Amino acid sequence: MFLKFPVVYLLSIMKDKILHKAAEMFLNLGFKSVTMDDIAHELGVSKKTIYTHFSNKTDLVKEVTDSVFEIVCTGINVICSKEDNPIDELYEIKRFSMEYLKNEKTSPQYQLQKYYSKIYASLKGKQFDVMQECVVKNLKRGVELGFYRDTIDVGFISRIYFHGIIGLKDVELFPLTQFSMNNIMGFYLEYHLRGICTDKGIKKLKEIITNNQPEKNAK
Repeated sequence: MFLKFPVVYLLSIMKDKILHKAAEMFLNLGFKSVTMDDIAHELGVSKKTIYTHFSNKTDLVKEVTDSVFEIVCTGINVICSKEDNPIDELYEIKRFSMEYLKNEKTSPQYQLQKYYSKIYASLKGKQFDVMQECVVKNLKRGVELGFYRDTIDVGFISRIYFHGIIGLKDVELFPLTQFSMNNIMGFYLEYHLRGICTDKGIKKLKEIITNNQPEKNAK
């Protein structure tokens, strides 16, 4: 006896499969180079099947970016909910983001900005809101626990941190042939923390770099 599933349920499963495969390919190969034909081929379905769920590639790109954004946000919220040492927290967020986004080997955010500017603008606004809340809480907790200086301007630091993160993804400034995203994110995080840490914070930073970043020790 065969199990019968509602058509809506089966359509939902297929849509999720398309989103998952498209996200994987976009992050690995880039938004520009991956075509609808490529995605259909990888899934072993016809292109018509994809167009049943997404009217065009732009529609698919938007849903993929929304999906990836929600997944990354959920992961970051889980990390922040632990309320660990604030310096450990920032490194854990970096590690999670780099692993999920495949170390951004194809600079997906830069490609999104260049080829899908409206989607990028919307995503950037949502990223700012989430990062602002996360970084402000991190900064305040760091000050309370004595890891960050109590003279820092939280509003300014949180915004300049976001601006710096976005700037690192500009492949004209940081060509992928010369700079590994994982490395420059590590450099930037150290740069950020050294500017706001107390002696207690610097000691913790050195421990983390020594233990978790063997390619570069704190001096």
